[in-house]
Amino acid sequence: MGERGAGGSRRRRSGPRRPSAGSPAEGEPEREAEPPRGGPERAAEPPAESDPDNCGDLRCHKVQESLLSSSSGYSNYRGILNWCVVMLVLSNARLFLENLIKYGILVDPIQVVSLFLKDPYSWPSLCLVIVANVFALAALHTERRLAAGSISENVGSVIHACNLLTILCFPALVVLVVSSVTPVGAVFALSIYTILFLKLFSFRDVNKWCRARGRAKAARVRPASGLKKANGEVVPSGVCYPANLTYKDMYYFLFAPTLCYELNFPRSPRIRKRFLLRRLFEMLFFIQLLVGLIQQWMVPTIQNSMKPFRDMDYSRIIERLLKLAVPNHLIWLIFFYWWNSESVTYFWQNWNIPVHKWCLRHFYKPMIKRGVSKWTAQTAVFLASAFFHEYLVSVPLKMFRLWAFMGMMAQIPLAWLVGRFLRGNYGNAAVWISLIIGQPIAVLMYVHDYYVLNYEGSQ
Repeated sequence: MGERGAGGSRRRRSGPRRPSAGSPAEGEPEREAEPPRGGPERAAEPPAESDPDNCGDLRCHKVQESLLSSSSGYSNYRGILNWCVVMLVLSNARLFLENLIKYGILVDPIQVVSLFLKDPYSWPSLCLVIVANVFALAALHTERRLAAGSISENVGSVIHACNLLTILCFPALVVLVVSSVTPVGAVFALSIYTILFLKLFSFRDVNKWCRARGRAKAARVRPASGLKKANGEVVPSGVCYPANLTYKDMYYFLFAPTLCYELNFPRSPRIRKRFLLRRLFEMLFFIQLLVGLIQQWMVPTIQNSMKPFRDMDYSRIIERLLKLAVPNHLIWLIFFYWWNSESVTYFWQNWNIPVHKWCLRHFYKPMIKRGVSKWTAQTAVFLASAFFHEYLVSVPLKMFRLWAFMGMMAQIPLAWLVGRFLRGNYGNAAVWISLIIGQPIAVLMYVHDYYVLNYEGSQ
């Protein structure tokens, strides 16, 4: 009752008040009165009906969504990501150790030389690369004649078209006819000719655009951008058309790491030797790592895949496919940047920047300017890419199965499906799956057909 009187009206009593248990004794300093229940200090507490047991301060549970539920709003899964990375490293380490125990060390850099040379006295692939200079000089002299007005634009276009067509047909014919050309050497030579084709196509277009602006405007200096780049300050060279039609300019472009021609390339003020040596060392290291993954991991897996293909043992075929996917996607991780691609279209735009710039500048945009729809232009770009993929595989193997061509063309409906129905992480997962699974399928199909055509048929 005493506590009830503390919050409201107090009973008035006559005579001295008997001290209560909670009151200070006589002579002691009076303590500060405790705040009354229900006063301002307790106003923030929930109402009594939400705390029926009067034990609110002792509770440790509350109503909340599960952290694994999408409605919880929780998004920090770094621990799970770290766990996935650790499991990935451990599982791949186990596979690599299993490979070493089963096959021993198969890496042999000297053996790579034999893949280029079947006959040590006959180097057809190297001869093809040397002959490629003829086509580059033919394009240069054609442009010189066009700049001087010795030949008309129509005649120059015909010469360029014949030159570009020969660049693709001549090495393919040599590879198919000459028996001493090895598949690896043929891939190397045809890759050089494909790069030369794309470079000379760009060389022709840029010089044609310069002539289209008029000879009076062509004499105007076009300096390169003076902005500071990541690899050093740019030095404007100020070359103008037709002063760019020199041997030095042509061979600088042929060795430059780009497929798109310019009159004035951005350059650093000096040759940074340390930077160049570091990049050279990185290139050699990763090439050796690539060769090691192929020799130690991919070749044994492919060789062991022939029997399941012959027996049509589908479970073993799938097992070989998944085993081949591991070194295959490691090779892609070494050489390309595309980890965050959320759509197939974005991946193909960024996995190979020089090729993408060339397709955009010399193929896609000219078609758009001619009134072609974007979808048709994109399909044409994929069609051209599919042709070159098949060109670089079927011709060296001397067989035509169109697996690479169909794989590239299948990217068109896949890009539509991913872009239409998948977003964000789901789209990124679809890109990963298509790369990890799709390419090993094509590799196994080509190896199987090549083995049947060249080995089983002769047994």
